[in-house]
Amino acid sequence: MRVVIQRVSEGSVTIDGEVRGKIGQGFVILLGIVEADGAEDIDWLCGKIARMRVFTDEAGLMNKSLADVGGGVLLISQFTLHASTKKGNRPSFTRAAKPEVAIPLYEQFIARLEAELGLAVETGEFGASMQVDLINDGPVTIMIDSKSRE
Repeated sequence: MRVVIQRVSEGSVTIDGEVRGKIGQGFVILLGIVEADGAEDIDWLCGKIARMRVFTDEAGLMNKSLADVGGGVLLISQFTLHASTKKGNRPSFTRAAKPEVAIPLYEQFIARLEAELGLAVETGEFGASMQVDLINDGPVTIMIDSKSRE
């Protein structure tokens, strides 16, 4: 399971001309799922996200968490995070989980993240064509892979 976390001053997702999710300060998170992912990956990543301190404190240091600043989360499913570019110039997405595996894990991820943070997570729609708008704050962009825990 792979996430790209972007610290934002605002973010939104639009599907078919309708805004489906919107946040102010917080995280826009792109989530990619592979067939081998499971509950342990969800638990570890959601805990990591909830405890991540990347918001600036009074001294100008990245020392505050999402909860500390009262931030929101916009979660977007994105199978392209598991693209392979080893062969040729056209990316392969065969590592990405099929919808029948990915959708339940995506839903579990949302529920677990909401429980960790104590707030509703805004989302797009799994598998939909979406337009994601954001203002990256910093910029601060962090990639985390549950299979490569550093």
